[in-house]
Amino acid sequence: METAGVDAGEATARPPVVWPGLDGVAGRRFDLLVIGDVRLEVRAELRGMRFTDLTADRLAYADASAVVAGTAVNMARSATAYFRNVGLFTRIGDDDHTGSIRRELSRIGVRDLCRVDSGMPNGVAVMVRDDAPAGPGVRLLIAARNAPSRRLSEADVRRAAAEIRAADVVFLDGYALLSPISRAAMCAAARIANESGTLVAFDLVPHDIDGRVPRCEVLPLLALTDVVVTEAATVARLLEAPPPVTSAEARELPPLLDRSVGGRPLWLLRFGETNLENVLAYRRGEGGGGLQLEYASGYGEGVERAGFGDRLASCELYWWLSARSLG
Repeated sequence: METAGVDAGEATARPPVVWPGLDGVAGRRFDLLVIGDVRLEVRAELRGMRFTDLTADRLAYADASAVVAGTAVNMARSATAYFRNVGLFTRIGDDDHTGSIRRELSRIGVRDLCRVDSGMPNGVAVMVRDDAPAGPGVRLLIAARNAPSRRLSEADVRRAAAEIRAADVVFLDGYALLSPISRAAMCAAARIANESGTLVAFDLVPHDIDGRVPRCEVLPLLALTDVVVTEAATVARLLEAPPPVTSAEARELPPLLDRSVGGRPLWLLRFGETNLENVLAYRRGEGGGGLQLEYASGYGEGVERAGFGDRLASCELYWWLSARSLG
């Protein structure tokens, strides 16, 4: 939980998993606006079965659940443990699931700023993870192409400009880059935030974004951000560099980031055996200063992988904002 009497130097000297930690804080601070994807998601884990073993149709009984999820909901849900106010802005559908989405946002304490796309269905995703002798197994994620969030427009964002300006930080993610309509909306949101002093955090996903979106469509948005959360391997592939696994390899990325991306974002680079065990926090400084801090994320054997990345990102954002406010 949050401790008192922490100054800016202490906040950045200690890794965020030490302070404020991964379990939330007693005194929530700052206002966060999340813009992204909302879906109904069916989740299942196949015990004792690998995808590579499936050579014919198979009936499997497994623990399965249907939840309100999507990148925006998942991040907002974790952020409520740290932030005073969390809002979620996107487009959602107009069907039998709309009420479930709104009830879930209310239940988790997230301000519902969603625009209903009249007559359109909500997005659906299916996530199945197989079993593995070691590690979390392989995840198969199937997402419907017609999710309403892909139609979030620049006009929508302009109508939400007051919410963006009022927030301390707005959190965006790269799935919006897969549609030219929502891609333009994300850029508009970042520009409004830049002009008003609201900070911009960006989650660079999907992890194979280098094969889905031209680099020239990604780098301009990164230049508008203050914090980039990503797997080191993802940004390395985007910049046509070898994906790092070890600490020494991860530390070769900062000079390449400096040459390739404008601005001075704080990079939170995940790396390790499963791309989640370790983090290199790096920010280019002015006059030779800056930040370079490496720490264990807290992820390992026995830790639930689902939702861990959002918990970690929420913790890191709170850590960074606290250091800025004390500096």
